[in-house]
Amino acid sequence: MSALLVVIGAMVGAPLRYLTDRTVQARHDSAFPWGTFAVNVAGSFVLGLLFAAAQAHGISPRVMTLAGTGFCGALTTYSTFGYETVRLLEQRSRFYAAANAVASIVAGLGAAFCGATVAHAIWH
Repeated sequence: MSALLVVIGAMVGAPLRYLTDRTVQARHDSAFPWGTFAVNVAGSFVLGLLFAAAQAHGISPRVMTLAGTGFCGALTTYSTFGYETVRLLEQRSRFYAAANAVASIVAGLGAAFCGATVAHAIWH
């Protein structure tokens, strides 16, 4: 049952990641990977929200498997983040590579914290 929930969540998260990435990236002329950055930050926010909601409101493990593992796991992409950062280094875009690494980590953690804060505000 868990595998099926992950697959169902991923069936929504993966196409959403692709479409969001392409839409966001098409609007920017820079080498910075804005599309990947956007989906990773959004996914971090949702995961923070889910985690805090599960603690405060008792969201079921099935919902966490579907939304947290399936949806957020497919929406976010560590492999693309890593690939794009290395590609920027290979292209000698050191500033963008460093900015991508630092901003992704800081914004991802910040988004997860914000998601958890929103969940606490809703359920406390």
